Amino acid sequence: MTLSDSDVAIIGMSCRFPGADSVDRFWDVLSEGRETLTRYTDEELLAAGVPAARLADPRYVKAAQTIPGTDLFDAELFQFTKDEAEILDPQHRIFLECALEALERAGYDPERTDAHIGVYAGAGMNTYLLNNLGERYRAASSVDHYRLMLANDKDFLATRVSYKLNLTGPGVSINTACSTSLVAVHTACLALLGGECDMALVGAVHLNPPRRGYQYQEGMIFSPDGHCRAFDAEARGTVIGSGAGAVVLKRLKDALADGDWIHAVIKGSAVNNDGSAKTGYTAPSVAGQAAVIADAQDVADVDPDTIGYVEAHGTGTPLGDPVEVAALTQAFQDGTDRTGYCALGSVKTNIGHLDTAAGMAGLIKTALMLEHRTLVPSLHFTEPNPDIDFAAGPFFVNTEKTEWKSENGPRRAGVSSFGIGGTNAHVILQEGPARTETPHERRPELLVLSARSADALDQASAALARHLRAHPGLDPAAVAQTLGLGRRAHSHRLALVATSTRSAAMALALGDEERIRRGATDREPSAPVLVLTGSGADPAGTAELYASVPAYRDAADACAAALGRAGQAEALLAEDGAVAACAHEYALATALTAWGLEPAGLAASGTGLATAAALAEALPLADALALARGTAPVRVAPPRLPVVSPHTGHWTTEDEARDPALWTGTADQTASLDALLDGTGRHPVRLTPPDGEPAGLTHLLTLAADQWVLGAGLDFAAVHAERDIRRVPLPTHRFDRRRYWVEPGDHTSRTEPAPARDRLIARFDPDDPQHNTQLIREHLTEAIGKVLGGRHLAAPDTNLFDLGLDSLVLIEVVARLGEELDFEVPATSFVEFPTIRSFVDNLAELMGLAPAPGTAPDGGGSTATALRVSRRAQRAAARHTGPA
Repeated sequence: MTLSDSDVAIIGMSCRFPGADSVDRFWDVLSEGRETLTRYTDEELLAAGVPAARLADPRYVKAAQTIPGTDLFDAELFQFTKDEAEILDPQHRIFLECALEALERAGYDPERTDAHIGVYAGAGMNTYLLNNLGERYRAASSVDHYRLMLANDKDFLATRVSYKLNLTGPGVSINTACSTSLVAVHTACLALLGGECDMALVGAVHLNPPRRGYQYQEGMIFSPDGHCRAFDAEARGTVIGSGAGAVVLKRLKDALADGDWIHAVIKGSAVNNDGSAKTGYTAPSVAGQAAVIADAQDVADVDPDTIGYVEAHGTGTPLGDPVEVAALTQAFQDGTDRTGYCALGSVKTNIGHLDTAAGMAGLIKTALMLEHRTLVPSLHFTEPNPDIDFAAGPFFVNTEKTEWKSENGPRRAGVSSFGIGGTNAHVILQEGPARTETPHERRPELLVLSARSADALDQASAALARHLRAHPGLDPAAVAQTLGLGRRAHSHRLALVATSTRSAAMALALGDEERIRRGATDREPSAPVLVLTGSGADPAGTAELYASVPAYRDAADACAAALGRAGQAEALLAEDGAVAACAHEYALATALTAWGLEPAGLAASGTGLATAAALAEALPLADALALARGTAPVRVAPPRLPVVSPHTGHWTTEDEARDPALWTGTADQTASLDALLDGTGRHPVRLTPPDGEPAGLTHLLTLAADQWVLGAGLDFAAVHAERDIRRVPLPTHRFDRRRYWVEPGDHTSRTEPAPARDRLIARFDPDDPQHNTQLIREHLTEAIGKVLGGRHLAAPDTNLFDLGLDSLVLIEVVARLGEELDFEVPATSFVEFPTIRSFVDNLAELMGLAPAPGTAPDGGGSTATALRVSRRAQRAAARHTGPA
């Protein structure tokens, strides 16, 4: 297979299309030849607000290509307040979720990659702003007006994804109507090849109002019955649908080097415009379409004779279909005179026309066909449009699911997308390079899962079990690497050590409590205290660790070198004695710390005291190993970690820790360690395996699993160090969606001021400034709680920006507070004082409600005195007002 430096790989895909909430479900729809049209009853349409008169019109088509749950969103995951989520264009919400899924399917967590990831995306017309937020927009304050603009304008789709997912490549919103998706792909490929980013997240979204049909009009694009019959004699148009799709792109050479899963390869692409040489602005052009197809083939350096399939724009209109086939034929016949060899299809016959997301549907469909080496049927084709002469050209409409055979090299396809207004795009795809089938290394692997709730974790566990059962040939190492490196860690966690996907699937499906570790972690997880007893390991276990874990091997080599036995670590570890046991325990603990475990202290007894001395750097490694042999230390340095005294069972002082006697003897207080650590935010980690269990790689991974589920931040790049990294598509994050929806006619902001008679200042006591300050604090806490939708109790010392609030929301809260107090509150005070306590304390000082530093409140004074603002406060207010 010929590869080029200009090839771009598709390494991740996600979608929410009609009838398919995932790429796997989308393939089911395609391969089974299903149409996903939803038909509505009059009752459903009336309940959705469709006028009865419209339903009585015989031209009204009571059908749609739709996706469920457009009012639902996982706002907490992306740190939106309730109010922010409710006013956010549902297109932006759905695309955010698709974007995260695409990255997870690619096996990348943006927080754990140095790659610059660009975003190239577009959205359709925002009907939510028109239908649901229009009255609120017209009645909005200047701040609320600005917030509504940020939440709904197409300009902010790509940059919002960049911000919420911390993607640092270019963030570019692209809109060329129906060709938006493929123009975004073309733009992203150029950026990748030009070095502007290392990966690109590309996609589009389009949503119709929920539960709506449409009015058929002769000569328009809409079908009279909801079916799209592309290229058929009975074709009368399509149905506009809702959907979203995203792909992750990467330079092919980098994808191969990084072990990425390659769904397909983009060989080249082109974009142009029809100009004015056509019958009208919305009309298609044979010349324009033929030129962009030929240009894409030239860029890809691909002969049309080698292309076996074209995913057409295929809207199923009597005018558009003949124009498209004529353009394709013209472009292809410049390079081949073969006829009837290239399959033609249109995904619009399955899921309708997704407007801005249409090209993404066609791209993902074609990538899946290449990956599965299968041609899927284009639906509703019986007889060709009489204006299309298929017999004279290269194409035939594929109506059956068939094996995609290739007689002259790799399988290739073209994908077209043509926008109203004349911007045309065409992409040439090729099947990915053959995956190297290497024998799976039969060794234990650490599989980790996490979610933001126990229920979501159960769902994720069940989904992974089903996936592993359905794909028994997956490499367990690739599964472990994808889960460890490609997923964000959440508070509810599960970990499992397994040697095969079959055993992992069974343990997950059965909820095997002996093998599965579970835990939930707080923002401040419990810290580990290593318990060191100097117990050794069997030679098989140490040999496995030495061969498999670079950090363990390096530490063991250091021990051998310290003993003057450089290059003899394996022999040293296999010996039976205190020095070998110390070397093993030191290497085991060092491996855990190299993997990211951060010990909060050490507790030791027996030979373990020598291990502790080495780990705490109280003794040089050579002296610690000598101590294990029985040589008493002469001088001890202050340990860099807290140490529990084996004599008293309590934490040592610095003087005690420097006493050589501490590190010798047979005293053992480790049994009472649980009582010492109870309630301190620390927990013991006993490195010695339970009786009868080997101390090999499974034991080390189990120790890591135990700590990860308690909140430890493991470095999975270190866990998989010196191994070839491979990523595989796996089930993605389980979203915890809730309803965020503003009904039409509801234009009340969550920060609306109270009537004047009920304002806060009316409840002030002129003789009690402290009472007035408390009123402000309570009012502000309640106001912020409303903005958060009751999701959080805003504690006085919680940084409000950590709760997902942004400066615009807080400026609006401040403005309303100022109206409540009849006082000009500094607009950006929350930037300097980001907690409720600090903000109110500052405001109280500005208003004269708090005593000046170094004085005591006098408990009296008039209202004028209580509300007086000093000249210094006025100057401070002036400094704080102005734009954020």
